[in-house]
Amino acid sequence: MKAIKRAALAAGVCLAAFGMIAAPVAQAQQVTVERAMSDAPYWNAALPTEQRVEDLLARMTLDEKVAQIITIWDSKGQIQGEGDVFDPAKAAAKFPHGIGQIARPSDRAGPSSPRVVPRRNIEDSIQYVIDAQRWAMENTRLGIPVLFHEESLHGLAAKDATAFPQAIGLASTWDPALIRDINALIADETIARGVHSVLSPVVDVARDPRWGRIEETFGEDPYLVGEMGVASVEGLMGTGTTRKLAPGKVMATLKHMTGHGQPESGTNVGPAQISERTLREMFFPPFEQVVKRTKIDAVMASYNEIDGIPSHANKWLLEDVLRGEWGYRGAVVSDYYAIEDMARLHHIAPDNARAGEIALLAGVDVDLPEGAGFKDLATSVREGRVPQAAIDNAVRRLLTTKFNAGLFDNPWPDLAKAQTSNGAEGVALARKAAEKSLVLLKNNGALPLAIPASGGKKPTIAVIGPNADVARLGGYYGEPRASVTPLQGIRAAVGDRANIVHSMGVEIVKGDSDWWDDPVELGDRDENLRRIAEAVEVAKDADTIVLFIGDTEKTSREGWAAGHLGDRTSLDLVGEQNELFTALKALGKPVVAVLINGRPPSYTTIAAEADAILETWYAGEQQGTAIADALLGNVNPGGKLPVSVARNVGQLPMFYNHKPSARRGYLFDEVTPLYPFGYGLSYTTFTLGAPQLSSASIKAGQGVTVSVPVTNTGKRAGDEVVQVYLRDEVSSVTRPVKELVGFSRVTLQPGETRNVTITIEPRAFMMWNTAMEQVIEPGAFTIMTGANLAEVQSVTLTVTQ
Repeated sequence: MKAIKRAALAAGVCLAAFGMIAAPVAQAQQVTVERAMSDAPYWNAALPTEQRVEDLLARMTLDEKVAQIITIWDSKGQIQGEGDVFDPAKAAAKFPHGIGQIARPSDRAGPSSPRVVPRRNIEDSIQYVIDAQRWAMENTRLGIPVLFHEESLHGLAAKDATAFPQAIGLASTWDPALIRDINALIADETIARGVHSVLSPVVDVARDPRWGRIEETFGEDPYLVGEMGVASVEGLMGTGTTRKLAPGKVMATLKHMTGHGQPESGTNVGPAQISERTLREMFFPPFEQVVKRTKIDAVMASYNEIDGIPSHANKWLLEDVLRGEWGYRGAVVSDYYAIEDMARLHHIAPDNARAGEIALLAGVDVDLPEGAGFKDLATSVREGRVPQAAIDNAVRRLLTTKFNAGLFDNPWPDLAKAQTSNGAEGVALARKAAEKSLVLLKNNGALPLAIPASGGKKPTIAVIGPNADVARLGGYYGEPRASVTPLQGIRAAVGDRANIVHSMGVEIVKGDSDWWDDPVELGDRDENLRRIAEAVEVAKDADTIVLFIGDTEKTSREGWAAGHLGDRTSLDLVGEQNELFTALKALGKPVVAVLINGRPPSYTTIAAEADAILETWYAGEQQGTAIADALLGNVNPGGKLPVSVARNVGQLPMFYNHKPSARRGYLFDEVTPLYPFGYGLSYTTFTLGAPQLSSASIKAGQGVTVSVPVTNTGKRAGDEVVQVYLRDEVSSVTRPVKELVGFSRVTLQPGETRNVTITIEPRAFMMWNTAMEQVIEPGAFTIMTGANLAEVQSVTLTVTQ
C-alpha cells in the first residue's frame, strides 16, 4: 500500500470508495489520512508539474518508459480472472514494467469478442479501475498510476450514463453554451468512475456525406466546428489554457488531425486529396482554435494519408504545424491500430516495429489501443534506430498528462457520485439538447398536429415506420438507464386526447442493428412488401400519418475494417422505405416525415411530396419525448443544418463555402443543394433587419461588430439563429463566395424585437497568400447576415492598412 499512501498523503485527500485492502466497492469505507512528506519529489503535489515529471523520468528504465506509451485493450482478457475481474498476478506477469493506459474499463473484453459487449455495470467498472490502479501504484517499481480512457462523443459510452444527441445533432443546436454544459456533465459522470481521459471531441470538417462518420462531426464549416469544438473541450476540461485539470474535469482528446472528413470516394481511412491551401483554410482552423484557446493536452492523428504521407508519419503535420506554428505542448496519440496500419494498409513500413519507429519520430507519443506499434521501441533504441531522446519526449508528454490530470494525487473513483449518473439532471439536459437539435425542413401546415385539449372527436394518428418504436442513439453510444422511443413519447404526450395506431412498415436491416456488429443485411424485400400493405391498412382511417424513416446504426457508421463497412454510394433511403412512403401518400392523408439518421437527409421523394419534414438526427435517450413535443407544438423547432444537403451524389463534394468558379451548372439537373447550410424553419416567423456595422472602415488586425434587429412576427415563442457571413471581394488568391464568421441563437416571444450584436474577429479577414503566408489584404469585404445561407442582407466593410 506504500505507493497508494504516498499519492494520498502528498495530496492530503480523503480516500473514498476505493476498496482499501481489496474490500468490495459496495463495502468500501472512507479513510482519512494526514498530509506527510513524500518519499520522492514526483510524489510531492506542491511541486510544479515539470519538476515532478523530470524527477520521475530520471528514475525510469527504458523498458518502464516504453510501457508508459502503450495501451491495452485487446489483451484485457490476459490480465483478468474469473468474472472478468482484474488479476494483479496476471498483470504483473504480462506487464512487469507497468501499464501506461487501459482502454475502456467499462468493457468486459476487448475486440476479440464478436461485439464489445456486455459492459460492466458501474460498481464492477469502478472495482476494475480500483484493482488495476492499486496494482499499478503498489506493485510496480515506481508506482506510476494507469490512465484510463473512454469514448464520450455524445455521452460517456458506458452503462447507465446519459446519452445525448449524436454530434451532428448537437451541431444543429448552434448553441456553444449548451455544448459546454453537456460536456461538463459528461466529465462529471466520467471522472466519478475513475476515468481521467476521453476520446472526444471530433473537429473534423466533414465534406462528404457518403462517409459514414459524418454523424460524428459538427458539420462542414470550419468556424462552426471550431466553436463547437472549443465549447466541448471547455466543458470537459474547464475554461482557460492552464493545462492542469480542476476537480470534476477530464482530459479531452482532439480528433482527428486531419483531412479525415473528405476521404477519397467517401470511404473511411481513404486518402485525403487535399492541397495545403485547403488544409489551412478549411481543415486546420478548428484544431488551431482548440489548441490556442483551451487546455487541450491530447491530439489524435487521423487514419488517412495526405499527399502520400499517412498522418501518423507526417512530421510536417504533427511537428511543424501542430507543435511549431500553433505551439501545442501536449501529447499526440494514435488512432486505434493506426500505427500498425502503416505496415498493413499504407505499406510504408515492412512491419509493426518499423511503423512504430516512423510514428514516434514523426511526433506520435502514445500507441492506442494495444501497443503493437510501440512495443518493440526499447529494442529500436538499443539497436540505434531510435534516439533515447525521442522516447523521453514521448514519455515526458504522457507523464505530464497524468500529473495534470491529478492521477498521482487522487486517481480514485467516487462510487456514490457515480451511482447518481444519468439521474434527473442528466435526463433534463438530454431532453433540452434533443429539443434544440431538431430541424424543421418543411411544413405546409401539417405541423403542429391538431389535437384538441379535451372533448370533441379524437383524431387518429398513425405512427408508422422502422424508426418509430426504437430509440436509435448512433455510433459510439452509451447505455442510458432508460430511453424513450418516438412511439412512447407520442403516446405519453397525447394521452387520451387522440387514438394512436402503429405499424413498422418495413424492416431496414435484418435482426440486431447494433453499431458494433459486423454483418449488415437489408430487410427481406418480400417481407417488407407485406409489411407495407399492413401499414397501409393500419393507416387508412387515420387523420394524419407520422412516418419515422432514415437509417440505423448499421446502415451509416464508421467503416473501420473490410469486414465492418459503413460508407455508402447512395444518399437516399435504403431498402423499401421510399415505397412505404409512396404507398402511405397514396391514401391522401397528410404525411409528416420524421427523419432519424446520422447523414444529411438527401431524400428527394420525401422532400418533394411530404407535407412536413422534421430532421431529428439521432437525438439521444430523450428523443421520443422531444420529438413528440415538437410534433404537438409544445416545443418549437429552432435548429439549423450544419451541413449542405446534396440532391444526389453527382453533386459531391457539396459545401456552401466553395470558390467563385465552382457550381456553374449542370445539364438536366440542379446545381443548388436540396437544403442549404444553416437552413431551418420554425412554427413562428421572424423578420431580420439590415445589418449595421460598428464602423464602416477598420484597420488590418482589428475586429468589427455587426448588429441585426430581429423580430418575432408570429404567434409563438421561438428560436432564431442569426448568421453572419463574409466575402473578400478582390484578393490575390481565390477566396470562398461566403464564409461563416459569427452566429447567435436567440429566443424571442411573439412580437418581441431584439438587437443581436455579433463580433467579427480579426482572424475572419485573414487569408493565405501566394507565398503561403497568413496575411490580411486591405480592400472591400461584404458582410452578409440572415437566418440562413440563401436569404441574406449585405453591407460593405473597408479594411485598410
